[in-house]
Amino acid sequence: MMKFTKLVPNVFYHDIHDGLNLFVNCLGFSIEHDELATVHPFCVIGKDGLRINLFENGAFAQEHHPEFRLETDNIEEVYQTVASNYPEFLHPNLNKITLRPWGAREFAVMDKQLGVIIQQW
Repeated sequence: MMKFTKLVPNVFYHDIHDGLNLFVNCLGFSIEHDELATVHPFCVIGKDGLRINLFENGAFAQEHHPEFRLETDNIEEVYQTVASNYPEFLHPNLNKITLRPWGAREFAVMDKQLGVIIQQW
């Protein structure tokens, strides 16, 4: 039987510092592997057992605009932290905690490359 334990997305940026600003500064991820000073900047960021690979690659960034969700058990705390410190990341179409028809409470953040929906079931 196949078993998977984690999904690790690859996110491509024109400028990897945009991703670091969103994930490290705004959402509190840490850099776990750092190749930022190389010809092809790359890093692995992590928080609470989650991992995301960030790459600087303009051609791939132009082709790939991912969106994904982060689940939390305390959406009010996450929202207050983001809204108080990084309101520029709040997505204009989901900039408040909203009860969705499928039963999750959600708000969203975005940068130049991707959207991240924060949700609590």
